[in-house]
Amino acid sequence: MPDYRRYRIAGGTYFFTVNLLERNPNDLLVKNIDVLRKAVRQTRKNLPFHIDAWVVLPDHLHGVWTLPAGDNDNSNRWRSIKQIFSKAMPKTERRSGVRVARGERGIWQRRFWEHMILDDVDYAAHIDYCHINPVKHGLVKKAADWPYSTFHRYVKAGIYSNGWAAPSSSESTDGERA
Repeated sequence: MPDYRRYRIAGGTYFFTVNLLERNPNDLLVKNIDVLRKAVRQTRKNLPFHIDAWVVLPDHLHGVWTLPAGDNDNSNRWRSIKQIFSKAMPKTERRSGVRVARGERGIWQRRFWEHMILDDVDYAAHIDYCHINPVKHGLVKKAADWPYSTFHRYVKAGIYSNGWAAPSSSESTDGERA
C-alpha cells in the first residue's frame, strides 16, 4: 500500500480537489448542493476553517482553505464533510465488496488531492483555477454563469469583473485557447 505523506503547516492555506467515486456521468454534487452546503456549515462549526475559494462541479470540487493558527488537520475536516453528506444520501450507489466489508459508502473517492499554497502567486493561480474550472469543463461559457462558486463573492469584492474568463474570439467555447 502506498505511503501517502501530507505536507502540513499549522494555519496554512491549501488547495484541494475532492472527487466522487463514480465521476462520469454524475451530477450528484450539484443536484444535492444544499446537502453539501449543510455538511460544510456543520463541519466549519465544529472544525473551523476559512474558505478562500470554492467551486462545486457535478462530480468533483475544488477549494482553497486557510486553517486556523496552530491547526493543520484538513483530513478530519474532509472526513466530516464527506460523512455528513453521505449519511444524508439514500443508499443507492454501487459498492465494491471491500467497501461493503468495511461498512463504507460508495460515494466519494477515499483520498483527496491537496497542495500547500506557497506564496501569493501560487495563491492567485489556485483561486483562478477554482473559478475557471466550470468553463474549462465546458459547463458554462463564462465563470459568472456557474452558480456553485465563490466567483460571485470575488466579483462583489471588486477582485474580478463579471466578464472574467468569458471567451474572446481567440478562445473556443470549452475555455481552452484556440
